[in-house]
This record gives sequence, C-alpha cells and structure tokens, in this order.
Amino acid sequence: MEERVIKAITSFIVLSILVVGVSMFLVFEAAFIGPAYLVLGGMGILFLKFFKINVNEVYPDMIFGFVDNGVLVFTAVLGGIYAGVAGAILGGAAGNTITDGLGGFFEGRFAERLKRGNIKINRNALSTMLGKMTGCLFGAGLGLTIVWGITIAWQFFFF
Repeated sequence: MEERVIKAITSFIVLSILVVGVSMFLVFEAAFIGPAYLVLGGMGILFLKFFKINVNEVYPDMIFGFVDNGVLVFTAVLGGIYAGVAGAILGGAAGNTITDGLGGFFEGRFAERLKRGNIKINRNALSTMLGKMTGCLFGAGLGLTIVWGITIAWQFFFF
C-alpha cells in the first residue's frame, strides 16, 4: 500500500476510536459532549499539521463536514424529542440527506473560490478524510453546544 493510504487509514482509526470513546464516556453528560467534540476537532487540526497539510488545502472539506454535522445534530435531536429513538434515527437519516446536499453545495462553492484565487488544493485520501472529519467534529461540537445551551435556557425560562 502506498504511504498516504496507510497514514489515512491509521489516522481514521485513531480519530474514530477517540470519537467513539469520548462519545461513550460523555453520552449522559450533555454539557460536556459539545465542547469535547470541539476539542476533538482541534485534534483533527493537529493531525493536519503533523502530516504537513495546510488547512487552506482542505478548507472545502472542512466546510462540508461543518455544515453536514452542524445541521444534522438539530434534525436528530428534534426527531428524538418528538418520536424517541426511531425519531432520532429518522431525523438523522433525513437530516443527513439534506445536509450532505447542503454541505456539498458549500464545499463546491469554496473549492471554486480557491480555484479562482489560484490557491492550490491538494486532494488525496489523507487530506480529504482529515478535512471532512475535522469539519464534522467542529460542526457537531458547535451544534451540540448550541442544543445544550437552548435546553438550559428553555428550562430556565419555562420551568
């Protein structure tokens, strides 16, 4: 296997283990899960730096992930509130379809801007994977933090 593919697979496995581990550990700690995902997004940035990948090169991928998971969090939460586990699954599935399209639109727009600005985009398995995962972690982290904040505000003002 070529070296970049091995790096991509290894990075994917390490980040995935971290995401699953942190999620399982904090599943019942709503106040911490959003910020924890933001920290994991920072780990994605560290992976990019470690592999000497410029953030500008993966900016479109990060935008895709950010929009994708940032909006998906809300559809899954709304589905869960209104219909429990089945609603969360349906909200996640419907939200994923919508956010993939929306994220793809923004990813394409930012890629076009970079191309017009003659900014080099180095797309390969490693950079694309790290860019999308990092964007997803930042999007989910921000979305979950907002959901937690709304929940706290709702309880404070209405109960």
